[in-house]
Amino acid sequence: MTEPGEVRASDAEREAVVEQLRVASVEGRLTLAELTDRTEAAYTATTQAELAMLTQDLPTAGGYAPAAAPAPERKKRRWFVGVMGDSKRRGTWRIDQELGAVAVMGDVLLDLREAEVRTDRVEILAVSVMGDVKIIVPDGVYVDLDGMAIMGDKKVNVMQAPPGMNVPVVRVQAYAVMGDVKVIGDSQVPPLQRGFAAWREHWRRLHGEDWREIGRQVRAEGREIRRQLREDRRHLGY
Repeated sequence: MTEPGEVRASDAEREAVVEQLRVASVEGRLTLAELTDRTEAAYTATTQAELAMLTQDLPTAGGYAPAAAPAPERKKRRWFVGVMGDSKRRGTWRIDQELGAVAVMGDVLLDLREAEVRTDRVEILAVSVMGDVKIIVPDGVYVDLDGMAIMGDKKVNVMQAPPGMNVPVVRVQAYAVMGDVKVIGDSQVPPLQRGFAAWREHWRRLHGEDWREIGRQVRAEGREIRRQLREDRRHLGY
C-alpha cells in the first residue's frame, strides 16, 4: 500500500502549484529568488508530499487550485538614473510597476533577486550611453532581451530554465550607445544569504545527493554551452 504523501504527482498538480506560487509572489509573499527556486523544485517534484512542502508556508487555496489574484493597477515607470555616477538598488524592495534604468557615463545596478515582484512579469527599459547597466536575476528565470546596441553591447548570461516551464519572466528593452546593458544570473555574482536557506536544506535532505548532482549537471551543461558559443564565435571571426 502506498504511504500517505507518497502518491506520485501529476503534471496538472505541478502546474497548479506553480500557479499558486506565482499568485503568492504577486501578493508579496515570495521574493523573485524564492519564486524561481520553488518553481524549479515544483517541476522536479515526483510526489504530492514534495509539492505540499513548497506551499506549506503559504495560504491554502482549495488544495492545488490557486485563487485568482487581482490585476495590479498600472503605475508610472520607476526610474534609476546614473549620470557620471552610480545608482544601485539591491536587497529587499518592491516591484509593482515598470522599471527604467539610465546610465550616462555612469553605472546603474538593479539586483532583482530579493525583490518582491507584484506584477506578472518584470518590465525594464534600460538605456546606456557610455555607461553600464547591470541587471542581476536568479538563474532559472526567462529573460527576454530586445533592443539595439551601437558601438556597445547588450547580452544575457543567465542559466535559463528549459522551454515550456512556467517560470518568472524578465523583459528588458535595451538601448546601448558606446555602453553596455547586461543581464546576469546568480552564478556570475557572489551568492545571496537567502532567508529561506532552511527550506532549501529541507529540500536537499529530502532528495539526498541527487539534488546536488542535478545542480552540478545543470552548471556543467551551462559552462559547456558557453564554451561552445565562444568556439563558434571564434570560428566565425567575431
